[in-house]
Amino acid sequence: MFTKILVANRSEIAVRVIRACREMGIRSVAVYSEADRESLHVRLADEAVCIGPAPASASYLNVEAILSAAKVTGAEAVHPGYGFLAENADFSQACADSGLVFIGPKPDAVRRLGFKSEARDLARKAGVPIVPGSAGLLGSDYAAEAAKVGFPVMVKAAAGGGGKGLRLVRDPKDLDAQVRMAKAEAGSAFKDDSIYLEKFIEHPRHVEIQIAADTAGGVVAFPERDCTVQRRHQKLIEESPSPAVTPDIRRRMQEAARALAKAAGYSNVGTVEFLLDTDGSFYFMEVNTRLQVEHPVTELVTGLDLVQMQIRLAAGEKLPLGQERASEIRAHSIEHRVNAEDPARSFAPCPGTITALSLPGGPGVRVDTHVYAGYTVPSYYDSLIAKLIVSAPDRPAAISRGLRALGEFRIEGIKTTLPFHREVLAHPLFGGGVFDTGFISVMGDAPAVKEKQPVS
Repeated sequence: MFTKILVANRSEIAVRVIRACREMGIRSVAVYSEADRESLHVRLADEAVCIGPAPASASYLNVEAILSAAKVTGAEAVHPGYGFLAENADFSQACADSGLVFIGPKPDAVRRLGFKSEARDLARKAGVPIVPGSAGLLGSDYAAEAAKVGFPVMVKAAAGGGGKGLRLVRDPKDLDAQVRMAKAEAGSAFKDDSIYLEKFIEHPRHVEIQIAADTAGGVVAFPERDCTVQRRHQKLIEESPSPAVTPDIRRRMQEAARALAKAAGYSNVGTVEFLLDTDGSFYFMEVNTRLQVEHPVTELVTGLDLVQMQIRLAAGEKLPLGQERASEIRAHSIEHRVNAEDPARSFAPCPGTITALSLPGGPGVRVDTHVYAGYTVPSYYDSLIAKLIVSAPDRPAAISRGLRALGEFRIEGIKTTLPFHREVLAHPLFGGGVFDTGFISVMGDAPAVKEKQPVS
């Protein structure tokens, strides 16, 4: 087992990994930008190294600075968290070349699955259902390809994830402009402007399967997470189990995810994402070759620690469980991503100083965060400042508990998405489990929730 791990990330995920290391008796090294000098992950780590100025390109994406910090501090492994370099095969390779263990899949698997068009091809060969789409990457004949696929179509970046480089095209006359915008966004976000087309599924749910695999070929798949509540392809609320997934659909999704992982020679944890159609059909979307933001949902449903599992798998240990244990559902869990954004102003970012903070507690309530009273949320990075995760014996109880916890959650000094989350939980469509990825656009059809919420 490792004695020291460098955490190549920031914010709540860095805090999460550092805490896992401490419980395992492993020393942790935090890296931070000049803007994050007062961040909680810097305070909690055993050691901390400044790796550059505020812009991510000069700090958290600075491979040379991160590797130098690992060498200086004597770290044996690097945990990339999510975002930044977490799905960068070149970074994974650079770690290996420097004698460091990358806590994640091997570079070949990252390349194979991280490039979406190649992942689609691999899924098809593994017998996993895929959304009809273009035969490969688009060239200059994209209009002809779109006509073959049939409108509406999704223009999708071949590299990266996180909702970047995605454009919905319903009318052929809009195709040229949307392709140009998707390529520009993909090139800026991933330094690769390759794109492909997929048929647009009109009323889907976004459902994903968490997997874990060891280097000996063992693979398990956990119960699904429903990530359907989204805004502009960005997940806002996740839950497990999904109210739309039957035991048969769950089993078939798990089998598909395991088949794909085996075909890719995958190791460590990852997530296979699917679109679920209204008739129960599901289609492969992509693989996130890293820990997900929403991993706590699976942890609360299964009673397992995925971060510690990641570390053990990276150290060469075999999976500590079989598929039967991995499939156990011990609770219903819902996660709320709390962002420093103003829902009343189209979710505009709201950096600034938090003047007061009161976190919810009680049975079945977990908060993952890196902020505190007096902390200044910087403008340079993602707006996520906390995750509220609740669990209960069933979905109605989880919703009630979530309303109670959201009612207790107080952040002053900046605007946050807490009111939005209260509104979602009180919405009859969400309560009934009858919604799709267009849910937020129809939220206004029901009365908004009042400021004060009932306590469960």
